[in-house]
Amino acid sequence: MVYLARDARLDRDVAIKALPKELASEPDRLARFEREAKTLAQLNHSNIAGIHGLEEHEGATYLVLEFGEGETLAERLDRGPFPIDEAPEIADDTEPTMYPGPLPVLILCSVL
Repeated sequence: MVYLARDARLDRDVAIKALPKELASEPDRLARFEREAKTLAQLNHSNIAGIHGLEEHEGATYLVLEFGEGETLAERLDRGPFPIDEAPEIADDTEPTMYPGPLPVLILCSVL
């Protein structure tokens, strides 16, 4: 789950990605979540949210991420299929996130 939150100390919006405590208690899931945090910490790309922190509270684990304004994928899909003439622009925007330079190809898990 991802939530919009307010960082009161720095006066900014952030995204909070939560790994609920029932999943954080599973070593494999927690390790994958922590690997995602470490991977995000090594990346710097305009199409990838920057990570501000990895936190734990009452057994749940959280990623504190840069919040990016914009339309969600669900909202975009509600408007109908992508027109074919948008394909090159979408590919140009997403391709660097799939292989951001000399790093090995990676997929960030957002499905719990």
